[in-house]
Amino acid sequence: MLLYNLSIFLYGLAIRLVAPFNRKARLLVAGRARWREPFALKPLDLARPVAWFHAASLGEFEQGRPVIEAFRQQHPDYQIVLSFFSPSGYEVRKNYAGADVVTYLPADTAANARDWLAVVRPQKAFFIKYEFWYHYLRALHEAGVETISFSAIFRSNQFFFKPWGGFYRKLLTYFNHIFVQNQASVDLLRGIGITQVTLAGDTRFDRVAQVAAGKRAIPEVARFVGNDPVLVVGSAWAADMAVLIPFLNRFNQPLRVIIAPHEIHPDQISGWQSQLRKPSILFSAIDQLTDSQFADAQCLFIDNIGMLTSLYQYGTFAFIGGAFGKGLHNCLEAATFGLPLFFGPNYQKFQEAIDLVAQGGAFPVQSTTDLSLIVGDLYKDAPARERAGAICQQYVAHNVGATEKISSSWQ
Repeated sequence: MLLYNLSIFLYGLAIRLVAPFNRKARLLVAGRARWREPFALKPLDLARPVAWFHAASLGEFEQGRPVIEAFRQQHPDYQIVLSFFSPSGYEVRKNYAGADVVTYLPADTAANARDWLAVVRPQKAFFIKYEFWYHYLRALHEAGVETISFSAIFRSNQFFFKPWGGFYRKLLTYFNHIFVQNQASVDLLRGIGITQVTLAGDTRFDRVAQVAAGKRAIPEVARFVGNDPVLVVGSAWAADMAVLIPFLNRFNQPLRVIIAPHEIHPDQISGWQSQLRKPSILFSAIDQLTDSQFADAQCLFIDNIGMLTSLYQYGTFAFIGGAFGKGLHNCLEAATFGLPLFFGPNYQKFQEAIDLVAQGGAFPVQSTTDLSLIVGDLYKDAPARERAGAICQQYVAHNVGATEKISSSWQ
């Protein structure tokens, strides 16, 4: 407990120290300090029950969104409070219409947990995937609030399963139920005496299926791609672009490229444009281009947030970023549109990537040379390309249904 509280304190101190120099840290510090303001702007109705959903960041929110919306539909009497740990979630979804209040979650201290419960007064609490905060979970348990974790996934190297992990195992006992993604998680939890567990699957499959069904047309992108094959690069980091740019510079077949960076930094995008030997344009500047400039462009940089999921509908292939760094971003958003997938080597923590590689729908690459060979082969072999894309699309279709399994517990 002492070490846990010390780590929370030191993390809070660190983000305050770097806040003047780092935008994300600055937003987090300010957001936590003002977490009560959304409740003042739109006070909760004391006569109606409250369901609290917590997501670490944007990815976890999108993963949990089908459950939030299913709960809203099934329980219209409830008010919904949505909290985020990270600015990358809050800043994008602070106006999410599916929640009555959206705010930051204060740091996990005993005092903050007491204050939070006094303001929110939840009858139910839902934590999406990885969120395990001791003081909040203990406060919910002591208050008798039904507390559920869903889309959770566990691995044997986590603290819960270490001989010295008793403190972390205690956190799991505070959940009334844990809905997990795979059988391995069920086995791990039952191996340490956690029996309130159900194999439900991953709600991300439900979310990406929703996105595919409700995709929006983007006329500017449709005009850009024309009839050429298209590579969509989703959530690109600098390490990904270091592999992609040399590939694009040497690839001499007709190919339109749409690049959506993970974060929008104009100077970084400008630097990437200068390294490319192919003409490139910004989505924000399309209206300012002449017809010839637009027609000549082979690479389109998406300099905004929120379009990526609809961009995949225009793709022939997809490169998913992040796996040349800490880990792969969401590859299911592209898979649901039936695109063969490419990504870097750091994908082993993502079951869907492991599955798709094993089944032949996704292709990990170590270098520009790897990428050139694999893309070149699939570019020339349409039947192989179509088989890989079909594997991806069928994989998503086969795994939908987690939301229904979770929501059936509310009946």
